[in-house]
Amino acid sequence: MNSTFLATSRYFSTETAVLEDENGQSVRYLRRRFVPPTERFVTVGVHVVTEGDRLDNVTARYLGDPEQFWRLCDANGALRPAELTESVGVRLRITLPEGIPGMPHV
Repeated sequence: MNSTFLATSRYFSTETAVLEDENGQSVRYLRRRFVPPTERFVTVGVHVVTEGDRLDNVTARYLGDPEQFWRLCDANGALRPAELTESVGVRLRITLPEGIPGMPHV
């Protein structure tokens, strides 16, 4: 576990590593974070995108925190956050955090 990041960060459970260069200098870095498969998430709601929707406002409404937009990206398989609200009528899955089991309500 990485204590550098808050528990609400997408990088919280991402490991760090150390690379030593040719001069013996150690460089600490964050290992790559892989986006989890969408089937790992339990859907608890759906948001239908309307004109002018912004992902930070959507996550503030449903998750209580505009900085949790990355959770919707993971749950909906988006690599670019903006792609989730580009088209009116898109149905965004609102999910529990990865690994939290539950009964889907949708």
